Amino acid sequence: MERLQKVIAQSGVTSRRKAEELITSGKVKVNGNIVTELGTKVSSKDKIEVNNQIIEKEPREYYILNKPRGYITSTSDEHHRKTVIDLIPTKARIYPVGRLDYDTTGLLLLTNDGEFANILMHPSEKVEKVYMAKLNGIIKGEQINQLKTGVTIDGVTVQASRVKLKKVNEKNNTCMVQITIHEGKNHQVKKMFESVGYSVEKLKREKVAFFNLKDLQSGEYRKLTPKEVAKVYALKQ
Repeated sequence: MERLQKVIAQSGVTSRRKAEELITSGKVKVNGNIVTELGTKVSSKDKIEVNNQIIEKEPREYYILNKPRGYITSTSDEHHRKTVIDLIPTKARIYPVGRLDYDTTGLLLLTNDGEFANILMHPSEKVEKVYMAKLNGIIKGEQINQLKTGVTIDGVTVQASRVKLKKVNEKNNTCMVQITIHEGKNHQVKKMFESVGYSVEKLKREKVAFFNLKDLQSGEYRKLTPKEVAKVYALKQ
């Protein structure tokens, strides 16, 4: 017997967090009956429906992608824009782990394993995400300290665990700053820099947990190894 939200996540339909939302909103049936209680236990013999569609397990797939500009981090788009799913030829129902903005580049993980995705996204796991930002202006030590101490965005206080000034271009009045955060709020890095007076001209995610881009060029991807997947599960607290 396993928890219903875990079984849904493992089917590749969606992440565990989204599965929990679907359950509590009455979108899930077990053996024809709507179930809204989180933690409900089910077995392999039970018929589970999500949005009136029977779920079936599919082989788990795991990818790392160097996201280029001009792709949205979604499985589909009503405006027919290109999505990151278009870059990986697979029949599995993979989806992005977290988000990167349309104009943000860099490391993105994709999978159909909801438990794997939840470990990397859930705030309690404190997974590090490292970004390189090109700023309009040259950041000062005072603002770097503010970012590490904590700034308020959208009514919530967030802080960077590390901030390093990597390069200064006085002629163009720009600089390159590496910033490490644990959360993954919408537009978080851009809003953090804006809160201390700097706009972000370019943004690239370089690292998530122990994953980095290594030899992956823009638009390229590779499958994760079983060892890498196991290391992610070992992060779970």
